[in-house]
Amino acid sequence: MPQEQYTHRSTMQTSEGPQVYKVGIYGWRKRCLYFFVLLLMILILVNLAMTIWILKVMNFTIDGMGNLRITEKGLKLEGDSEFLKPLYAKEIRSRPGNPLYFQSARNVTVNILNEKTKVLTRLVTGPQAVEAHSQKFEVKTLSGKLLFSADDNEVVVGAERLRVLGAEGTVFPKSIETPNVRADPFKELRLESPTRALVMEAPKGIEINAEAGSLKATCRTELKLESKDGEITLNSAKIKLPNLPQGSSSSAGSRQKIYELCVCPNGRLFLSQAGTSSTCQINTSVCL
Repeated sequence: MPQEQYTHRSTMQTSEGPQVYKVGIYGWRKRCLYFFVLLLMILILVNLAMTIWILKVMNFTIDGMGNLRITEKGLKLEGDSEFLKPLYAKEIRSRPGNPLYFQSARNVTVNILNEKTKVLTRLVTGPQAVEAHSQKFEVKTLSGKLLFSADDNEVVVGAERLRVLGAEGTVFPKSIETPNVRADPFKELRLESPTRALVMEAPKGIEINAEAGSLKATCRTELKLESKDGEITLNSAKIKLPNLPQGSSSSAGSRQKIYELCVCPNGRLFLSQAGTSSTCQINTSVCL
């Protein structure tokens, strides 16, 4: 009985013919797939167009991008450039014939480091001051001549002439050592100490010379000219001492205007009416 049923089913299948099964995506699934493929192609084209536009705007070339060019000697920047982080370079220079500008909103700092990254020299240019931190500061000419130098011990001015243009002159809290002090032509030279003493010393000599004008020395208490081993020379056609005291001893009714210059033991000068002999001994009361 089962054998007959199997034979009947097989004869029915052979009589109807072979069945065909379709393989693939049909209907709304197929349309969605085509839509996603088309959308992907559009995105690829848009991405390619944006990439080409960015390359053109940023000026990407074989030599570099934008203002940056890669040359055999290094990197070359054309136009203004801004660095948001530190820049490390062996040499920075401008194009021949063009200046080099460093611009900052606050300050520009240049540091010189050693092998241990310790700061040896620092130059800070800020909105209020320019500061240089180093062991010694020097200014030289193109030929190498020293114009100015400063360190912990001294300040040297190597120029042939130092000019001070301030209206109030120059104030030296302590001593000053110089071989020559002079004013500009047709200008007066004034050495003044408003509250203390003014002392001029030299191991060989002091020369005060006014070729085209007068010389005036004024003090409140004492004016002292001292020469330890030499002499003091007053060389002039006329030497006037108008405010010297005069001796009181004189002959009655004498009106002569000829006087003798006398010196007291303490160095004080006074006038005494001249006589046939010296009258200084008669007027020694002036020295008291």
